[in-house]
Amino acid sequence: MRADGFYHDDLDGDWGPNTEKAARDYDAAAQQIRSQTRTFDARSEGCILTLSIAAQRRAREFLAKVLDGGVIARIISGTRTYAEQDALFRKGRFGNPGPRVTNARGGQSNHNFGVAWDIGIFTTAGGYLDDGPGYDKAAALGLPAGGGNVEWGGNWTTFVDRPHYQLALGLSVSQLRQRFEAGTLDLTPF
Repeated sequence: MRADGFYHDDLDGDWGPNTEKAARDYDAAAQQIRSQTRTFDARSEGCILTLSIAAQRRAREFLAKVLDGGVIARIISGTRTYAEQDALFRKGRFGNPGPRVTNARGGQSNHNFGVAWDIGIFTTAGGYLDDGPGYDKAAALGLPAGGGNVEWGGNWTTFVDRPHYQLALGLSVSQLRQRFEAGTLDLTPF
């Protein structure tokens, strides 16, 4: 809420009247964005609402373009806690089953700061596709030419992550984390 410009007091961990007002204003802004764009399936909606206000708008605009282009997509992940990120990092490592799905530990992913989302592509029968041309088509449909203010993980070279999208903030993850944890991250220009 602070990064989106709704909360201006010191971060003290107490839920007081200023926090309550910021939460109400945040909810109203999220509802306004939803009414200006559109609503989606329950899972996408739940994930979108975990994002910063700036990312909510971009995620909604993106998903609408993808769906309008004929790709059956959902937003399947939004903001994650550090603990949730660590659990994903352990997949496929340290004797844990499954493929490796991330190289980022807790505090090292843009998902931890409310500025990233992942999509899933689905068949007409509802089956999940973990790879395939639908991910490239979604990026082509959903992103403006040159990407605009959203980055696609499919363009990365060290760990290509085709389901991943994030705000293009011009900050390293360590800079983002430092500002987020200090309460000085400002997303209002987005």
